[in-house]
Amino acid sequence: MALEKVRDILKLADEARTSVIAFNCTDYNTVKPVITIAEELRKPVICMLYPEHARDKHWTTPYIFAETVKSIAKDVKVPVGLHLDHCSDFDYIVAAMRDGFDSVMYDGSMLSVEENIKNTREITRVARALGADVEAELGRVGFASTVTDQSDTDMYTKPEVAAAFCEQSGCSSVAVAIGSAHGFYKETPHLDIQRLKAINAATDVPLVLHGGSGIPNDQLEIAFREGINKFNVGTEFFYLYYTTMQKFCQAGHPDFFDLPLEVQDQLMEYLRTKMQLCTMTL
Repeated sequence: MALEKVRDILKLADEARTSVIAFNCTDYNTVKPVITIAEELRKPVICMLYPEHARDKHWTTPYIFAETVKSIAKDVKVPVGLHLDHCSDFDYIVAAMRDGFDSVMYDGSMLSVEENIKNTREITRVARALGADVEAELGRVGFASTVTDQSDTDMYTKPEVAAAFCEQSGCSSVAVAIGSAHGFYKETPHLDIQRLKAINAATDVPLVLHGGSGIPNDQLEIAFREGINKFNVGTEFFYLYYTTMQKFCQAGHPDFFDLPLEVQDQLMEYLRTKMQLCTMTL
């Protein structure tokens, strides 16, 4: 099966009242395990590229990343989505769409609501012409290293604003701020489920939850039932990649070319558990 539209994958998740898991990836060693375990568990999945990881071509480029995902996805039966994560650079987003991304995130969360709507609407106009969809962000999902980012309700998405934002911006999905944050948490997060319910009732687009590394599973299960259809995971996935390489090198393995296999094996073990959060089986 070739790549599937992210919007179609999110529709499946919405109908099943669950969330597809979206993993930040950087290279073949991360993409391959994600798609392999999705096929094994018969779960839809999304592979995401964070633009910073393609900065100066250190890890990859949008084109190489898109082609890597496409190449692996064509050999499986489960739906695989391709998505560009957080980006505020109009030109970069357009270039990524031309390189094969049919789903992109425009992050205008640092702007006023009015500016966020204006910019998201412009990106959406171009995206539709290129056959792509746009995820927006309303409210601000900050950083777990700053504890107040996850507990400052002034940064949270306001249900009364959400309906107008989605309608006026034309976004295909929207990332909401309900108590999560990016990175490793210093304190256990507590998702504002009542706020999530209100946002879900006020909008008609799939909702996205960022900052997925460290949120207790019992909270996630409720959040998925109450409207979250895309759940982003990156930090803990990358950290496992790093620690696996570190242990491999410290152990003095004689053959460096065994490293990719070791990395992929460890990531697949993790993914078998993480992907079970998605209750949909195809």
